[in-house]
Amino acid sequence: MGNTVTRDDFEWVYTEQPHCSRRKQILAKHPEIKSLMGPDPQLKWVVTAMVLTQVLCCFLVRDLSWKWLIFWAYMFGGCINHSLTLAIHDISHNVAFGNKDAMCNRLFGIFANLPIGVPYSISFKKYHVDHHRYLGGHGLDVDVPTHLEARLFSSPARKILWLFLQPLFYALRPLVVNPKPVGRLELLNLMVQLAFNAFIVYLWGLKPLVYLIAGSLLCMGLHPISGHFIAEHYMYLSGIETYSYYGPLNYITFNVGYHMEHHDFPSIPGSRLPQVKQMAPEFYDDLPQHDSWTRVLWDFVFCDSLGPYSRIKRTFPLAKQD
Repeated sequence: MGNTVTRDDFEWVYTEQPHCSRRKQILAKHPEIKSLMGPDPQLKWVVTAMVLTQVLCCFLVRDLSWKWLIFWAYMFGGCINHSLTLAIHDISHNVAFGNKDAMCNRLFGIFANLPIGVPYSISFKKYHVDHHRYLGGHGLDVDVPTHLEARLFSSPARKILWLFLQPLFYALRPLVVNPKPVGRLELLNLMVQLAFNAFIVYLWGLKPLVYLIAGSLLCMGLHPISGHFIAEHYMYLSGIETYSYYGPLNYITFNVGYHMEHHDFPSIPGSRLPQVKQMAPEFYDDLPQHDSWTRVLWDFVFCDSLGPYSRIKRTFPLAKQD
């Protein structure tokens, strides 16, 4: 259990990412799946309720001791904030207001971002497009760890540290792998977030802001919900790069566990992804899948064949070369 991982490089393949061809095959046999595409009218109300819940919690935790503040940040507030990041994921696909109202989706993403404490929504959208279009693309898909991460975090203890620091690496990796200019909406995201943070501190002091930000960092690090970061695309079986999870945590994560379905049909809201599997069971039932995100994390840490190198990578003509 103290050994380092056995892989010394990513799994390089010379095939196209599989989801475009799968989408064509599935729609050819099940055109009714198109009826699931389009905005989810309930999403904006669910997200608004979550944001207001966190504002209420800011009031409630204002006088807690630091020990209990961090406890509730990890056990409750962080779970809501992590769920909000996955709502932002859905919103980035324009499923809150539809493709015709793209700006409404961007602004609503900024609103959903407020309890997270760190501006994130607009930048996520900018890079997440590449994750779908160029899955595993060298120099393009910033979801894939860097060589430096893979070399440094190769033993169980260091993999635990890497999982704990996931929010930091997700924030900094794009600046190294595929830096892009900062846009006006990102500046708006930053200014709105800073104003909200300052307003919370003005009303109730520093502790509520710590509650929000600590919850975000802790629950996007070493936490059962964060198992989805690893479960989605890390290669637990040779040659398989996307996995679904159909367990109960989908109820609080906007069905992000239906990840094969999501990559096959990014324009279908998370709330309708289970219907994709029901309509086309022959394309999903026999695929490898995870049954526990906690088990995913345990295996990732203690299995010598798993680590940050356990990702499929491919090159695209437009990718920057090292």
